[in-house]
Amino acid sequence: MADESKFEQVKGNVKETVGNVTDNKDLEQEGQEDKASGKAKEITENAKDKANDLIDKLKK
Repeated sequence: MADESKFEQVKGNVKETVGNVTDNKDLEQEGQEDKASGKAKEITENAKDKANDLIDKLKK
């Protein structure tokens, strides 16, 4: 799943760059949204992993 969030961030970066170069504000905005969504997913995944690690430690 981490790969998906990273891919979404990269995809957003490409869209934002292309939108910026071509002066396409809609594409640029879409890219920014994709990057933010990917970053949010990454943060959520990291928090979930840390919580699961803590639960595993407490079970032992």
